[in-house]
This record gives sequence, C-alpha cells and structure tokens, in this order.
Amino acid sequence: MEPRRVDTSIYDRAADGTECRCARVLAREPPHRVVFSWDISPRWALVTDPELTSEVEVRFVAETADRTRVELEHRHLDRHGPGWESVRDGVADDAGWPLCLGRFADLVGARATS
Repeated sequence: MEPRRVDTSIYDRAADGTECRCARVLAREPPHRVVFSWDISPRWALVTDPELTSEVEVRFVAETADRTRVELEHRHLDRHGPGWESVRDGVADDAGWPLCLGRFADLVGARATS
C-alpha cells in the first residue's frame, strides 16, 4: 500500500516477486482506520468494475497505552454477484482473514519486543 494516499492500489507480492493489484484504498484515517476495496471475484480473478467489488474496513481501537484492538469488517460481499458466497467462505476460512490477522499480530508483536 502506498503511504499517505487514498485512491492508490494495494498489491499482493508473491514469493517470486511478481505483484498483483488486488485492492484500492478508499479511505485512510491514521491511526484509526483504513478502508479498501476487495477487487477479487468469486472465481479469484481481478475485477476492474468498482460496482462489483466489496469493501474491507480495518479499525484500530486503543484500549490502553500498549494495547490496540484490531477490528476487521468485510462488507457488501453480495456486490460480487453470482457465487459471492464463495468469496465470503474463502475470506472466513482459516487461510483467509484469520491468517492475515494472525500474521499482522505476529509482525506487530515482533516489533513491540525488539
């Protein structure tokens, strides 16, 4: 994700270095939240029509001086059209948002202890 900008792209980088634009930043309000599109279809192909994409909002809620709760909402999944349930099931699977949030927690935890 390009820093400090809205309407930029989010890229997924594979182990071989190839990149795929998979989302667009829709709102950015550091340090409280970021909202981005989910530009991947039920067939796991890129979508270019914004009317056929869902939205992901990630909120960062300070609970104490050294503890932040991360809340993730993936909404408007039905915009993906026929087969949208497979998107819902894929992101809810252990290899979907739970995996991403776990990796984020590990990364932030590693930075907090170093």
